[in-house]
Amino acid sequence: IEVQRIDDVSIVLPVSETDLASLAEGQTVKVKLGADEERVYDGVISNINEVGAYGATGSKFTVTVRVPNDGSIKLGMSANLSITVAEASDVLTVPVSAVNGAGDDKFVNVYDAETGETAPVPVTTGITDGTAVLGLGDIGPAAGMPVMEGKCALFKEFGGVDAFPICVDTKDVDKLVETIALISKSFGGINLEDIAAPRCFEVERRLKEVCDIPVFHDDQHGTAIVVAAALLNAMRVTGKQMGQMKIVINGAGAAGIAIGKLLISMGFGNIVMCDINGIICEGDEGLNAGQEEISHISNRNHEHGALADALRGADAFVGVSRPNLVTAEMVSTMKDGIVFAMANPTPEIMPDEAKRGGAAVVGTGRSDFPNQINNVMVFPGIFKGTLAVRAREITEGMKIRAARALAALVTDEQLSADYILPSALDKSVADTVARAVAQEAREQGIARA
Repeated sequence: IEVQRIDDVSIVLPVSETDLASLAEGQTVKVKLGADEERVYDGVISNINEVGAYGATGSKFTVTVRVPNDGSIKLGMSANLSITVAEASDVLTVPVSAVNGAGDDKFVNVYDAETGETAPVPVTTGITDGTAVLGLGDIGPAAGMPVMEGKCALFKEFGGVDAFPICVDTKDVDKLVETIALISKSFGGINLEDIAAPRCFEVERRLKEVCDIPVFHDDQHGTAIVVAAALLNAMRVTGKQMGQMKIVINGAGAAGIAIGKLLISMGFGNIVMCDINGIICEGDEGLNAGQEEISHISNRNHEHGALADALRGADAFVGVSRPNLVTAEMVSTMKDGIVFAMANPTPEIMPDEAKRGGAAVVGTGRSDFPNQINNVMVFPGIFKGTLAVRAREITEGMKIRAARALAALVTDEQLSADYILPSALDKSVADTVARAVAQEAREQGIARA
């Protein structure tokens, strides 16, 4: 459904019944909206609904004001909004988030020209500094904009979540965090994208500390969740056992470290991280903060050596690195190997070569081979579910629940070496992930709706 325009602005006011004495359905009101405080819109109160108790006394009411839009009201507007009742002096002031989808019980209603109906739409934002654009690297914020626009289109197409692309022209962590934090009140959630490691770890951590909306670095966690789901089903194919696997991850950047942490958290087994210098081991010199952190919980046997050494006797390989780093001979040293070669557009090893080396299950990041491992199966549903229950954060438990729900979409009848994940274009996937994430948030007690 294509949203044609914003037609209704819905404002939730946590006020008592007596505070609404000056308001009535059908009443004409003046609405100030947008950065220009002098801009005044004519509106009509279309309904007043009691939606529940507010505090120890009184009730909470939803006041819906219908404001004809001349095209100047946009999703994501940031400014105070006030309603002036007729010519009286009564003024109700509502926070910024009342008109842009963030904050407690606040959302924007959008009008659909096809159905003639309105519905609340959550708003999130995708933010990048353009330092780690997939397949292109550090190309800067302006050149990274098309990727961000595409990401926002995927949010809408697969999750029904409106997203706005923002490219920030700085590599300074302090400035980046400050900028994002200052504009965060305009959005219901923040999706970080294409920010290079190790800076991305600090940016995400600090934003989580200062923002009261969910902050999610998709390059890290979206990738980790879909890899975990794929591994769960690859284990079903091969008969490998949880907790007994040796999994080699090549590429110790944002995605690789996040994958390693999630797999360890879920109890897959011994995770061995590798980078350009080979196996990462606790005590190694020259590790960045992210690599140092994971070195203390990975590589249980304190192995040293090159990638080829790590792969000997390994149950699975996860590549988030560079093309053509793995050979069929290296795969042949694995134990009934699961090979996820996800470098794009050219994987660490082509599927036919991996199978020639004896791989039992092969996945890539590409759509022209079986078993595409693509985080588009994750981030739309993650945000849809998180925003639906107004959780302030996306927890480890929510990520694990999402991975298990995604894996469970493949039935025993469907499961095969060439089918371990549903299609990346299956739009029902987002709803499944959203339900799982929302339920986990409720069970953890962090849902606010």
